[in-house]
Amino acid sequence: MSIFDQINEDIKKAMLAKEKEKLEALRAVKAAFLLAKTEGGVASEITAEKELQIIQKLVKQRRDAAEIYKAQNRQDLYEPEEFQAGIISAYLPAQMSEEELKTVIAEIIKEQNATSLKDMGKVMAAANAKLAGKSDSKTISGVVKGLLGV
Repeated sequence: MSIFDQINEDIKKAMLAKEKEKLEALRAVKAAFLLAKTEGGVASEITAEKELQIIQKLVKQRRDAAEIYKAQNRQDLYEPEEFQAGIISAYLPAQMSEEELKTVIAEIIKEQNATSLKDMGKVMAAANAKLAGKSDSKTISGVVKGLLGV
């Protein structure tokens, strides 16, 4: 079952259970998927990788908004954003720990023959492709910088 199908099933369950906040988050994901499907004027299927990218983007948007609200002392706006980020992130694969990331990225650095920060671009491209959905770019970037000696 694709993530899109799972979202549709969960929307039905949330409607029956009258879970308003969860329903709002799930509908946002469905809307993003439908928008991606009709991008370019032609309806088409979206790949599993694209689904993961969309979900990562939505989680990042919610977390960024939550941080802004927290900094502005707006708890009333912070909590719903954080709740929605939690609901949406449940559809991502299990996130890798920093130790696991270091192991995988060290391997990628060796494959790319990267020796300095100048090689960060090609390492990041390979790492983002290999670790799609398993970690966010910000964390990957931090580990790459650490391993390349910044």
